[in-house]
Amino acid sequence: MDTLLDRFLRYVALDTQSDEHSETSPSTARQLVLLGLLRDELRAMGVEATLNESGYVMARIPSNCPDRDIPAIGFIAHADTSPDASGKDVRPQIIKNYDGSNIALKGVPGLFLRPAEFPELRRYIGQTLITTDGTTLLGADDKAGVAEIMYAVDYLVSHPGFRHGEVCIGFTPDEEIGRGADRFDVERFGAKYAYTMDGGEAGELEFENFNAAAATVRIRGLNVHPGYAKGKMKNAIRILEEFDALLPPQEKPEYTEGYEGFYHIVAFEGSVEQAGATYILRDHSLEKYEQKKALIRSCVETINARYGEGTASVEIRHQYYNMRSQVEPHYFIIEKAVKAMEMEGITPKIQPIRGGTDGARLSFMGLPCPNLFAGGLNFHSRMEFVPLESMEKAAKVILNLISLFAE
Repeated sequence: MDTLLDRFLRYVALDTQSDEHSETSPSTARQLVLLGLLRDELRAMGVEATLNESGYVMARIPSNCPDRDIPAIGFIAHADTSPDASGKDVRPQIIKNYDGSNIALKGVPGLFLRPAEFPELRRYIGQTLITTDGTTLLGADDKAGVAEIMYAVDYLVSHPGFRHGEVCIGFTPDEEIGRGADRFDVERFGAKYAYTMDGGEAGELEFENFNAAAATVRIRGLNVHPGYAKGKMKNAIRILEEFDALLPPQEKPEYTEGYEGFYHIVAFEGSVEQAGATYILRDHSLEKYEQKKALIRSCVETINARYGEGTASVEIRHQYYNMRSQVEPHYFIIEKAVKAMEMEGITPKIQPIRGGTDGARLSFMGLPCPNLFAGGLNFHSRMEFVPLESMEKAAKVILNLISLFAE
């Protein structure tokens, strides 16, 4: 049986970045290398597993309690990594018995993980930390979750005396670009309830997430020779700056926390003739989410009133809803997760996700699916790291949940 660390290092060595500009599924062929490996490893364990052309791995472990009516439960993780930082040629560093000092990320001279900047490091003194070398992200989001699920599967098949109902396993592509549930076949997956292993620090348990939309704003300007531009030029770049200034200044990610939503500009390009920006809109409250969309449209109207109709336009695309309404009627699956953590001496931290998860969309597709910790920190960044002990706890929580459902 491979160690959890062996599995994790094997998976992060593979580049699996997704690409939001691609229209294929999966968005990048490189994801299929890991997904194919996972299918093959499951089959080598004796587990029936498939990988379809869209990049979804699904597997089932039959119940070994045929005389009992145990609901099928599932565990899901995504194989892709974020486009926000390179995922190619990941070279992890393993720091054993971490002493609380600065950690040199040796691929970039002068780059350190410093407790002064990341005080959460101090919580892991004495533990084994896995970091990047500073040139790439690590990929613990979500290869930590992948490794934990695979380790738990290996344990189940290696310990036939461990009593369990039917266990369903799913690995998805393209979660990082919001498409992880696009082609997920809930009926074929076969679980009645599921958990995504895609959270952060040990103890995190989430069944609320943002309502989410993306807004693309376009500005049409008019270029005239700057020497003769008075009263004629409409500089699209400056007009877009005016548009951005109309949004509430304190409702930006860098000023918000907890249940507070935000407007976040994520891309900008432009010239005098035309300019555009992409925003993401987020709020846990559905009412406030709709108000944010309405304010974006109102700002477009304001710009058009100043500079003429057609100067500004916006396209708003809904992405996902808060899954709380779909999970709360099945609150016992949260209670079981709490108990599974407490069995490992973990204090559960039930909190809203300040982001999204495949589980949100899956919950609205008929599969109640809260999110559990996978252990990593500083996702999407060269400063990403994961404590090995947190991953080990996550794998045990999976096994505890399987056992609890079989009680």
